[in-house]
Amino acid sequence: MFLGIPSAGWLQLVLFMAALTALAVPLGDYVARVLSGQRTWLSPVFTPVEGLIYSMGDVRPDQDMRWTDYATAVILFSFGGFALLFGLLLTQGVLPFNPQHLPNLTPDLAFNTAVSFVTNTNWQSYAGETTLSYFSQMVGLTVQNFVSAAVGIAVLAAVIRGLTGQTTDKLGNFWVDLVRIQLYILLPLALIVAIALSSQGVIQTFASYVTAHTLEGASQTIAMGPVASQEAIKMLGTNGGGFFNTNSAHPFENPTPLSNLIEMLSILLIPAALCFTFGKMIGDRRQGIAIFVAMTLIFVPLTATCIGLEQAGNPHLVAAGAQAGGNMEGKDTRFGIANSAIWATATTAASNGSVNAMHDSFTPLGGLIPMILMQFGEVIYGGAGSGLYGMLVFVILTVFIAGLMVGRTPEYLGKKIGAFEIKMASIAVLLPCALVLICTAVAVLTPWGQAGIYNPGAQGFSEVLYAFTSAANNNGSAFAGLSANSPFYNSLLGLCMLFGRFFVLLPVLAIAGSLAAKRTVPTSAGTLATHTPLFVVFLMGVIIIVGVLTYAPALALGPVIEHLNLIKG
Repeated sequence: MFLGIPSAGWLQLVLFMAALTALAVPLGDYVARVLSGQRTWLSPVFTPVEGLIYSMGDVRPDQDMRWTDYATAVILFSFGGFALLFGLLLTQGVLPFNPQHLPNLTPDLAFNTAVSFVTNTNWQSYAGETTLSYFSQMVGLTVQNFVSAAVGIAVLAAVIRGLTGQTTDKLGNFWVDLVRIQLYILLPLALIVAIALSSQGVIQTFASYVTAHTLEGASQTIAMGPVASQEAIKMLGTNGGGFFNTNSAHPFENPTPLSNLIEMLSILLIPAALCFTFGKMIGDRRQGIAIFVAMTLIFVPLTATCIGLEQAGNPHLVAAGAQAGGNMEGKDTRFGIANSAIWATATTAASNGSVNAMHDSFTPLGGLIPMILMQFGEVIYGGAGSGLYGMLVFVILTVFIAGLMVGRTPEYLGKKIGAFEIKMASIAVLLPCALVLICTAVAVLTPWGQAGIYNPGAQGFSEVLYAFTSAANNNGSAFAGLSANSPFYNSLLGLCMLFGRFFVLLPVLAIAGSLAAKRTVPTSAGTLATHTPLFVVFLMGVIIIVGVLTYAPALALGPVIEHLNLIKG
């Protein structure tokens, strides 16, 4: 026992991080080859397919785009995906592969769900097994799981080209990036993970739901479906939308401790690997390692804290002899406290949002940890692509602050950071914060918002704050006590997801376009080294200060007050 965590808990955390790093390094190098257009071991298989797709789509692979064209392509592609998914959900009752004859979704729920999956948020105001047909799950949601993740990685590729380009207005071709990411990265990884999960018992079937009869003679309906194929990309693409309402706490989605480990590693695999991709593509591995270390040095202590808080449990229940071994409320005995806490921090750090335990049942401060990881801006590993380009925004802010401190024009990787870049970075960082705080205030002050709050006091406030934090930062997890399937919450959360995705993505592309047009200045004695331990500490400080100072008053009204009430009894 160390810091309130059993040795088994520490061992699980250490082995998890070791396995993640060991997998992320080679994958990062491979992804760099894909994004650079180099030949890979899959090229003999996919090059003909790639060429056929370009011919069918009238895409010219050698025609690069300016940042405005790249952004336009992203917006048009995403809007097209939204329109198709929205229409599918409104008409699923007459579409095939609907053995349970589930009806169409209401317009507000269809809007919320379509926005959610197009923006890689995967917030769910519904129970999948009672709301969506197999067709909606496969053709609607699973497709968006692939393409929304690919959009995030493609934007990151454009940002990297902006940092490495000189006096150019070109950032690559979005359509080429999208196709290559799908063919060479997401599809092969998803196939491997889906087979691995199927071997552990994750189901994959088109059969109708099964009616079982209990020993007492009652009937029980057991939901079925093509789960493994969605589960794999749900994790790898940092999507998180569950086939079933209980997500990865459901034994058909996550049946064994080994499947649990595979899914947890899949959550962070691509975001962690992209740090090493970044280092290789800019020609300086130290830069990627520095960012990975900064992420890890924030993630590991917060994860350990969450494990310790859950292991301590409720002191009053412990004293009464009603709780031994920690807070197991809302957790599965197959996984225990350590694996539940690691998953909770991984899923909220990585913009994934899936769960294998109910965050609403964590201790007050244990539930604060996942919340604040989202409030850092989803940059601690973050989403597929979106996490690293969000972190690069914080890097730009850090070198700007450092430049002010020493009286020198800030620069990063030889590119001067000017007023335009700082303005765009400020929008990308502050807009999600404003969305969270303003929308939370609207929800708790209006009758429409109050109607969905079933738990009174600090816990109810925490549930609303968590919901808008999750939506605006494109995470998708929830404190389950909030009744969010209403026109008010479906509409407001949907708007938060839209603004939180695209009003971060667009300023980031604008920064990339601005930097690409600049010359690289030579390194001098006064250049701030951005790969050193000092810079890592400085970067971590900026991230933590921005997050804590922005949300401290709101957190004090929710989980902090609830913790004080818990102590008081």
